[in-house]
Amino acid sequence: MTEYRSWFQCINEECGETYSLDQIVYRCTKCDNLLEVVHDIDRLKKRSPEEWRSLFDSRYRHRIWPYGSAVWGKKEWVCPYVEDENVVSMYEGATNLFWAERFGKQIGIEDLWIKMCGNSHTGSFKDLGMTVLVSVVKQMIADGRDIPAVACASTGDTSAALAAYCAAAGLESIVFLPKGKVSVAQLLQPISNGAIVLSLDTDFDGCMSMVQKICTEENIYLANSINSLRIEGQKTISIELCQQFNWEVPEWVIIPGGNLGNVSALGKGFKMMYELGLIDKLPRIVCAQAQNANPLYLSYQKNFEEYHPVKAQKTLASAIQIGDPVSINKAIKVLKEFDGIVEQASEQELSDAAAMVDRTGTFNCPHTGVALAVFLKLKERDFFKPSDKVIIISTAHGLKFIEFKIGYHNGSLENIAPKFPNMPIELPAELGAVKRAIFENLEKRANPV
Repeated sequence: MTEYRSWFQCINEECGETYSLDQIVYRCTKCDNLLEVVHDIDRLKKRSPEEWRSLFDSRYRHRIWPYGSAVWGKKEWVCPYVEDENVVSMYEGATNLFWAERFGKQIGIEDLWIKMCGNSHTGSFKDLGMTVLVSVVKQMIADGRDIPAVACASTGDTSAALAAYCAAAGLESIVFLPKGKVSVAQLLQPISNGAIVLSLDTDFDGCMSMVQKICTEENIYLANSINSLRIEGQKTISIELCQQFNWEVPEWVIIPGGNLGNVSALGKGFKMMYELGLIDKLPRIVCAQAQNANPLYLSYQKNFEEYHPVKAQKTLASAIQIGDPVSINKAIKVLKEFDGIVEQASEQELSDAAAMVDRTGTFNCPHTGVALAVFLKLKERDFFKPSDKVIIISTAHGLKFIEFKIGYHNGSLENIAPKFPNMPIELPAELGAVKRAIFENLEKRANPV
């Protein structure tokens, strides 16, 4: 039995109602606010900061089950409730922190990094949270709880993670997708992993409403980020960033925001390290929203004094096409504590930013394009010092969004005039024609207009 404890607690400080992690509960039954996982900080403080850093470093990327996972290597801070034999892990985390040296030199920020969270089992950062949630479900079933399936609403990445982790655990998964609003690759992932896939004629918010009703009325476990177990895995991004920099804290972290669980998770990880003495300062957090789905940005423009859901319009950044994010209150709280900024990016801006940075060696999803575009806008307004360490969170792998990539380069994306198109040059198989094409294009690149 572990010596560490964690539990659900209402985020409303005036309420503070608590629940055990083996309860099927997503909102406070007294005041209807969201819950968060709370840890026994006093017990965690009995280990010194140096001891925690040493422990986490000794486990990092090792093959000792389950601690080689960059999530479960921090098990005491994440979910000590789950016994090791019930952990469902794909060795998630430990993703590349890519030094964007060439891109940084182009725009005058040399200490610029892109956290490649898409280099994960299902190709997105959602794996970090899903390993925790599915492991808790497996533990609950091992303890005698009857849970016939786990369900989520998704714009693609959450459904892929849920289906894969449930398949590995031998659990049934159900995913609710908005019809025609996810990429082919994202649709194929849960299909391939054997999920029950429901394609509904609505948007993400409609799917989210439906899955909550189903899970409330039936004994099906809800896997969306309204379930704060997901946040516990996702918060390890913050810890891992510092770990990869030998426990140095960056000045800025920029992350795309849709349902906003990632923003609250990022803040929670940094706050936990700060409270336990592993770091001595906090970064500033920037949440990047698509202009077509920007409720947090609109609230930020009014100093968070009011918030109104919006009807999300179609955006190429489909995973964040969300007009009524469930984690809005958690995200606002984090942004206030971290002197945060919210900025938006248009469809043109996100498309060009993704393509521009691809030319320096990455392969970005459109949601990362939103974060990159916001970074460029803030840089233009002199938010960053040349010496600042800036980290951009890349949330998913570009291979999930081939239609977006092809459409950009061949000019078929609606209302997008690409600045960086690059299509194959069709030629006869003649030596002279091939040579002319090569050297004409090399000259154009050496002397751009």
